[in-house]
Amino acid sequence: MSIDRINAILRRIRPDTALARITLIALLAAISASGADSPAPADAQRHLLTGRYTEAAALARHALSERAQGEEWPLILIEALMTTGRYAEAHAVLTNAIAAESRAVRLRWAAREVLEMHGNPARAAAMVREITELVSAQPWAYRDARDLVVFGRAALLAGADPKRVLERIFDTIKRANPPQREAFLAAGELALDKHDYALAARTFREGLEKLTDDPDLHYGLARAYAPSQPALAQAAIEAALNINTNHVPTLLLLADHAIDAEDHAAAEVWLDRIETVNPWHPEAWAYRAVLARLASEPAREDAARQAATRFWPANPRVPHLIGRKLSQDYRFAEGALLQREALAFDPAFLPAKSQLAYDLLRLGEDEEGWRLAEEVHQKDGYDVAALNLVTLRDTMGKYATLTNAHFIVRMTPREAALYGARALDLLDDARARLTPKYGVGLDRPVRVEIFAEQKDFAVRTFGMPENEGFLGVCFGPVITANSPASRPGQPFNWESMLWHEFAHVVTLDLTRNKMPRWLSEGISVYEERQANPAWGERMVPKYREMILGDDLTPVGQLSAAFLEPRSALHLQFAYYQCSLVVEFIVEKFGFDALTAILRDLGDGTAINPALTRHIAPLPALESQFATYARERARQWAPDLRWDKPLTETLLAQGGDAAWTAWAKLNPDNFYVLARQAATWVGEKRWSDAKPLLQTLVDAVPQVDGLRDAYEMLAETHRQLGETEAERQVLTRLAERDDKALGAYQRLMELADADGDWPVVIQNARRYLAVNPLAPLPYRHLARAAEEAGQAGTAVGAYRALLELDPPNPAEVHFQLARQLHQAGDPAARRHLLCALEDAPRNRAALRFLLELEAAEAGGAPNTVAEPPLGSPPNPDSK
Repeated sequence: MSIDRINAILRRIRPDTALARITLIALLAAISASGADSPAPADAQRHLLTGRYTEAAALARHALSERAQGEEWPLILIEALMTTGRYAEAHAVLTNAIAAESRAVRLRWAAREVLEMHGNPARAAAMVREITELVSAQPWAYRDARDLVVFGRAALLAGADPKRVLERIFDTIKRANPPQREAFLAAGELALDKHDYALAARTFREGLEKLTDDPDLHYGLARAYAPSQPALAQAAIEAALNINTNHVPTLLLLADHAIDAEDHAAAEVWLDRIETVNPWHPEAWAYRAVLARLASEPAREDAARQAATRFWPANPRVPHLIGRKLSQDYRFAEGALLQREALAFDPAFLPAKSQLAYDLLRLGEDEEGWRLAEEVHQKDGYDVAALNLVTLRDTMGKYATLTNAHFIVRMTPREAALYGARALDLLDDARARLTPKYGVGLDRPVRVEIFAEQKDFAVRTFGMPENEGFLGVCFGPVITANSPASRPGQPFNWESMLWHEFAHVVTLDLTRNKMPRWLSEGISVYEERQANPAWGERMVPKYREMILGDDLTPVGQLSAAFLEPRSALHLQFAYYQCSLVVEFIVEKFGFDALTAILRDLGDGTAINPALTRHIAPLPALESQFATYARERARQWAPDLRWDKPLTETLLAQGGDAAWTAWAKLNPDNFYVLARQAATWVGEKRWSDAKPLLQTLVDAVPQVDGLRDAYEMLAETHRQLGETEAERQVLTRLAERDDKALGAYQRLMELADADGDWPVVIQNARRYLAVNPLAPLPYRHLARAAEEAGQAGTAVGAYRALLELDPPNPAEVHFQLARQLHQAGDPAARRHLLCALEDAPRNRAALRFLLELEAAEAGGAPNTVAEPPLGSPPNPDSK
């Protein structure tokens, strides 16, 4: 059946008349069923929805033995048998039913799954063609809502426009009364297949408003919420299982989540429950194969794969699922091989082609990856993820590429001109320090892609423009990162982030991408702190409270802490706790023990046996670490009291007087000092606030969590005219805080006034590590570098200023020309001419031009009188 014929049928379906027909047919069916004494199909359907598959099958067999007509009872029996893994029996029922109901399209749709599981995908595809042919030949004969849904699904497989199918069929039937669950399921599944999760969620919610007790709708809603709203997804999962404790798709989803959380024991429990319902479910066995691969048990993996393909040896979904889960575990090379296997079974299986495109892009094999993404988009223009990816390809085609022997960095041309060279230098430094430390020799350049828009980063990294909580992600040979431009108002240290991600490159290479997330993240944060005291997560008052409270996560469950954190704070705490575990291992057992664990992981040893071999069994490690962490927390700022007052309760009970009384009894309490100091600073009682703030910053060993106290103390000194004390406080803050832009700026101003050029340069660079897109630090850096005789640094700063469209481009061109001339760079003339083009009467620039020409002619010496930097040339001087 041609797609043109199918589209013609779709065009003839008028939503208004179709809805009237559907409603009338449903009403007549209800009247007919109400007068029957024997069990109605609705009773058996209810058994199916609530997981009583044996009872549903028994009712269907009885009805068929009584020679019940139509396709309802065969469909119910087939579904019960397929759900419980009795595939051969389902095939026999199907054969008899189709012989009796030669024009039944719903039976043919059911036959698609039965025939595939019977190892006959060609015949299954033929059934889909027969559906479109039957409906196209006699469209007036297929007015039942469920028949129309089947036709819509078959039309989609034949290549019909998904939007037209959705609007003409599925959306029309969704408005029918009584409601037809099949329409909501078909529309929601279509949106899920196209990665349109918002539409899917809306569709399933609409269905549940009318059909509250349908586990399939709750399951669909869980899938729609899973990528972005895990709490709502969990609620939908619980709702599905409350209706049907044997709901296999939901149990599979739970197994999937458990594998993501690296809780393999829990995954096995869910798979065991599925096996009690269906001992031959191919996806359940595919998940068992994943668990076996992750545990490096090839014999168990082979057995699981054989069970998964027992009835359909060339089932592409099995290698696709195994490969997808391995890729989610960052084992992209293994995942890519499995997607190629799936495509060898079925070259038209788009999920495998799409996943292979992502795998190859994450492996740095861009040419084939982008080509496959384009093929998926051309085949399925409605797939949101594929559309996002090919759109991103076009965007990245305009990026600049910077390379050296070890890295390929891609970023927007403007950002490349501003800090691309600095990024390359930082990455080279990380490589020089970390690869020998871990004994790693990277055999090819690492690709680093820095995105000026967060949505582009998210599409490149996750496939969809969500997941705003990540700064960067490492896939092994490929790093994707947000640039400072992508997060306005949310400053972060991009140098620290790149160092963190490159540490992932090293550990993933050493372990062949076989390491738990908690260890990978813990090492990267640990290495941030090793590289720079201001980098990485460190103890803060809130973390101290969490460690000494109930928020310390057992080591074996740390990877799961990243999946569904209770808050943004808990996510950041997970990073800190993981790094603290690494610090504990290094301190108590030595760095060699850490690298030995990593080598074991690379050789295929699972994490728990590796920990047991080199440190201790997991329970002992968890106990020892908990003691270590709590002792570390107690020893943090021991000169302060940390009893947390019930501030709101005190204020509610007795107002400010109650708080004041409590504060007098606890003068050395952290919360009392912080609150009182902030109050007095707000009232500009600088002399009163000063000793309290000094107590805070002296008592706490790090800046973390006390930036406000340092900034308030510096402001207090400034207001009291104590400039040297202000400088000392800000210097301490700048040394220990990697995002203190205000401190960096003030230190540049103070040092500039004193002519302390090294301090100006140091703080300009600190500022640029947070915001390389602002002109302020470049102006300070250019002036300080000139005064310090660092012509190369000055040239770079002036060039950056030109990229930022300065209000005085003539001055910047002139100063750049002077620095280039001192370095012997012939580009000096071009910038001097640019200065004169903007300010043609600039006498200093004209004199400079004459001297350049004289020097080039062999006349005057190659020197130029330099005007004072504080007095830029006047373009209107005569």
